[in-house]
Order: sequence, then structure tokens, then C-alpha cells
Amino acid sequence: MDPIRIVITRRKTSRLSMRIGKDGSVRVSAPYFYPKAKIEAFIESHRRWMADALERHQEKSRQRSDFYAQLPLEAPAQKRAAKAKLQELVTPMIQEYAGIMSVSPSVIGFRASTSRWGSCNVKTKKINFSLYLLLLPDNCIRHIVVHELAHLLVPNHGPRFYALMDKYFPQWKAASCQTKEILKGY
Repeated sequence: MDPIRIVITRRKTSRLSMRIGKDGSVRVSAPYFYPKAKIEAFIESHRRWMADALERHQEKSRQRSDFYAQLPLEAPAQKRAAKAKLQELVTPMIQEYAGIMSVSPSVIGFRASTSRWGSCNVKTKKINFSLYLLLLPDNCIRHIVVHELAHLLVPNHGPRFYALMDKYFPQWKAASCQTKEILKGY
């Protein structure tokens, strides 16, 4: 089993908690001055949970890896081809929605990102898209495009942001669910 990391918090709390980190480590949070023996007993009593959670985490990691392996991007030529294809696909979407929404991104970039589909720097107005968008259907890609353009108007994910999404791409909830379902299948 992966090492267990114990995190002592200074927050006023009386409970212990346990979670699996993105890196697969087990993290136990304990209140400041909590007896070490009680922390160890807590860990020991949750061994089965830790084993099951780690197994689920590893399976999910394998599925994600299988999903992204569908679009090999190791060689520079593969990245260039993917970038050209994605650029061809999203440029008309960006032009359409940027005009409707009265926004104009300063730069559009493309990366082989597996941590997010897109990102928007509201200060510089630069939008980046993951090359792995090519693994998604058009309506899911359109959802990501509108989502990032909406950040040029509202930088957070508050009610105003989702009102913009409802206004400019009413199907965003279905597209978002479809994207999640596609990832679940892997």
C-alpha cells in the first residue's frame, strides 16, 4: 500500500478524515494536538476502506490513461497534426460565439493537457484548449468553447456565469454530462 501521509491541521475541528490524493497517497487529516495513538487506531480501523479506495483510484487512473491513449501525442508531428485539426474545428465555433457574445480572445492556444479541457486567462484574454478535445463529439467541444469564452465576461463559476451559459449554449448541461459519461466509459 502507498505511504500514508498524516496532515495536522490548525483548524478548530475535532474529527479525523481520510482521503486519497490525486497522486494515490492516503492522506489523514487530524486536529492539532490530537493523540497519536488515536490517529493510528483510526488508520488501522480504516485499512479495508483504504485498500478499496486505492483500488478504485488505480482503476480510474487506468481508465483515464486508456482514454487519452486514443490520441497519441508523443511525437512533434502528432502534436502538429492534432493542433491543425483542432484549430480547424474550433476556429469557426470561436468566431461564431465570440461575435454573438461580443468578446474577443487575444490568443488561442492548444496544449496536450489532460487536467482540463480548456482554460482562460481573463487578464490577458488568452484561451487554451486541450488537444484531447478531438476525442469528444462536436457538441461537447462547442460547450467547452462557449464555456471559455464566457469566462471573458465572468471569470468565476457563479450564477452570472451559468446564466451566460444558459443564454448562449442552452444545451451545455447535456454536453457536460455527455463528456463525463464518455470519460466514465474509460
